[in-house]
Amino acid sequence: QVQVTESGGGLVQAGGSLTLSCAASGSFTRTTAMGWYRQAPGKERELVGSIDSSGTTKYADSVKGRFTISGDIAKNTASLQMNNLKPEDTAVYYCNALVVIDNRTFRREGQGTQVTVSS
Repeated sequence: QVQVTESGGGLVQAGGSLTLSCAASGSFTRTTAMGWYRQAPGKERELVGSIDSSGTTKYADSVKGRFTISGDIAKNTASLQMNNLKPEDTAVYYCNALVVIDNRTFRREGQGTQVTVSS
């Protein structure tokens, strides 16, 4: 069984910052990548960004220059530093981990953490 746990959400004013943390644990061989999705009420789920085992990061255009993903994939941890937050960043943020079990890759997701940005 694999657990993905996020922490660090909350309420912040526009222009402020928050850091989300994520850790994967349980029965798997290794993690190959970790990333963050978000979903706001009435909107489609959006991939915010990701980091792979080589340290390569990718970001949605909507967060480029404001959000930074870092992590130690070998230790199954990642963080999402969010700066200059805007009200449109309000959403539930879900951490995802790609884990290898018996030479097969699976995606596992955390329970989500709420980020609310007030104007």
